[in-house]
Order: sequence, then C-alpha cells, then structure tokens
Amino acid sequence: MDTTSFRSRGRSIPDAASLQPFELVNRKGVPRFLVVCDHASNALPEGYDTLGLPPAEFQRHIAWDIGAAGVARRLAACLDCPAVLARFSRLLVDLNRGEDDPTIVMKLSDGAVVPANRDVDPHRDAAEFAHRIAAFHAPYHAAIEKMIGQALEADHVPIVVSVHSFTPRWRRVERPWQTGLLWDRDDRLVGPLIERLSEEGFTVGDNEPYTGRLRNDCLYRHGTVHGLPHILIEIRQDLIETAEGQGEWAARYARHLLAVASLPGIREIRHFGSHADPSLPISA
Repeated sequence: MDTTSFRSRGRSIPDAASLQPFELVNRKGVPRFLVVCDHASNALPEGYDTLGLPPAEFQRHIAWDIGAAGVARRLAACLDCPAVLARFSRLLVDLNRGEDDPTIVMKLSDGAVVPANRDVDPHRDAAEFAHRIAAFHAPYHAAIEKMIGQALEADHVPIVVSVHSFTPRWRRVERPWQTGLLWDRDDRLVGPLIERLSEEGFTVGDNEPYTGRLRNDCLYRHGTVHGLPHILIEIRQDLIETAEGQGEWAARYARHLLAVASLPGIREIRHFGSHADPSLPISA
C-alpha cells in the first residue's frame, strides 16, 4: 500500500505534495507512452474523514483498483515513460467518469451506501459537487493533458495506457478472464495485444468485464478526442495483489506494448470516432 493510502487506524497527516490530487511518476521519462491510473489510491483528503463509511470499506474494490497503482508504477519504469496517478479514492470523485455522468460521485457502490455523498450532485449540493470537480477531477485531467502536450511538442505521438483492475468474481459469478482490454473504435492496439496475450495462454476479455465505449471517460477525452493510440488494461485483482504479481504483469504488458508500438500505423494521429459520441470526426 502506498503512503497516501487510507489506514484503518486513521490517516497520516499529508505533506504538501500529497495535497495535489495527482502524482507524477518518472516525469522525465521518454514520452513515447503515457501511463495513467484513475483509481490508484484509496486515500481521502483532509476534511472528508471516511465519507461516513466504516474504515474497512476502504480496503475493498469500491474505494480503489487494488494492485493497479503498483502495476502502473512498474509499467512506467519498464517503458521509461511518465505516469499520472490519482491520489484520492474513486469514492470522492471518479476520475474515469465525465462531469455529466450520474455515477461520478457514487452514492451506492456494491451494497455500500456512502452517507457523505448522498446529496452531492449538480441538483442538490451543487457547491460541493462543483468543489470536487474543480479541486480533484479537473487538475488530474489537466495534468494528463499537459503531459500529452509536452510529448507532442517533443515530436512524440504518445500511446496512452490506462491501468485498472477488476474483482475475480461479481455477484458470485466467477470471471474467466485474467486480463481484459477496453477500447472504443480505435482498434490499433487491441487486436495485436489480444493475439499476443492469447498465445501465452491467457483468457483475455475483449471489452470485458467492462466496456470502453463511454463518453467523457478518461481515454475518451485524452485518447479518442485527440486521435492518439490508446488502450485500457484491466487485470484481475488476485493476480496483482502482491508486488511480485504487479511486477510480472507490468513486465508482460511492457514487452507486448513495445512490440505492438513498432507496427505500421500505430504512432499516428488518427481519428476513429466513438460509438459513444457520433458527433466526433473520423479521419479520411
């Protein structure tokens, strides 16, 4: 668990850096890739206590993507690229949702009612909703945009890689995948990655266990809209609970991403449009 994570016996007093809603990792790495991790932490900023939840709830997947931060850090190291990681829990505000998504501040998550989130939306407690967007959501996405801009200025077309994790079972149903790849209409990375992972014997979800077709999510705004090659990686949490598992999966994905990045047509700005937004342009 990283130093900003929630601790069941209380949170440590944050230093000045931890007040930022994001963390930049390996910022001087070569920006041919950019790793992002929307649900890296289960911490909360000062003033939010536990959002009215029992502390134990912050060890569950409802608060963060277990193991994802470790994979993201190691993946950035393997690729020698920058990474942007969220500092605070998805229960505060979900950085992988657009501002108009009703689930951006979750009121109920996998059976857990979040008391402090009950009225936080644009219609009831609009001031608190606006504060969470301005203080935590917007700066995270601005940091990603800044890193993309720096890459383009350095004449790199960055491949944006988002790292998430999923529970081994959902509502008592076992999930058969070890990993999944989420995408919208830009299929440059997904096909070659699935092929390579399948050849290693893994069962790979194609837009499973979730879909990558979500308007205003992280990769929509930073990948799809800009025409950058991008992919969202999901890894089953029981495989990356330990540092050893995180390192293994980071090395695996780094190896495959580097191989796929060398294929023709990958490092180009191309607009594929979006299933979630028919108004987006498509390159000729």
